[in-house]
Amino acid sequence: MSFWSALWIVFVSGTVATALGAAPVLALRELSPRLANHFISLAAGVMLAASVYALLPAALHEAAHRVPGHWATPLTLAALGVGAWCVSWANRHFPHEHQFKGHDGADRPHSMSFLLVTAIALHNFPEGLSVGVTIGAQDPTLTPRIATAIAIQNIPEGLVVAMAMLSGGFGRARSFGLGVLTGLIETGGGIVGASAVGLAGGLLPWALAFAAGAMLYVISAEVIPETHRRGMSGGATASLLAGFAAMVWFNEIITI
Repeated sequence: MSFWSALWIVFVSGTVATALGAAPVLALRELSPRLANHFISLAAGVMLAASVYALLPAALHEAAHRVPGHWATPLTLAALGVGAWCVSWANRHFPHEHQFKGHDGADRPHSMSFLLVTAIALHNFPEGLSVGVTIGAQDPTLTPRIATAIAIQNIPEGLVVAMAMLSGGFGRARSFGLGVLTGLIETGGGIVGASAVGLAGGLLPWALAFAAGAMLYVISAEVIPETHRRGMSGGATASLLAGFAAMVWFNEIITI
């Protein structure tokens, strides 16, 4: 796949899908917390399956062709750990605001819109990265599989983000614009990933594992705790499993 084709896919799966999800904010008045919780949990299930069922196996496969002996697996898992650590570091040092969890990260004065967008950006950048780094993979189905997973989860996420902005007192147009901005940040992550792999193909297995680790951290440390608040853990778990199952099924279909 060419670099420009990869960038187009990153743009569609990130910005276009997020804008599509955020568009209803221009007409809707509110989104119930329970429904928003289901949407985010469903998206988390899709991300989880994409990480463990597509990104990580691809990373192990690519590493096996580049690393002699038995070093491929431990080095791949190390890259996965680095990806998780980097997102953890960003969460600790960049101030951001969660819908239910509240303030997190460094305690610095910022506007609420900045804090909310930063929170989503910390989630979305690794997602975009996961699409961009697939550019050099030997498996031609990997990019469409990951891009489809990210696009599917970006639609409900875009709606939830935009509605959160609306309920926070922002106007409809501004809520939509901030929602689209989070998609543009994800596209930026994809550009970084595609550029890194395009310039240094040897980074591919480690970049794939890094992206998988980053997404797994976001799911475990951010999304699941956020969606299991207010007594909604049962529905959140069911939605996560539904998203996971749907993505596994899609992977099976596209690789046949």
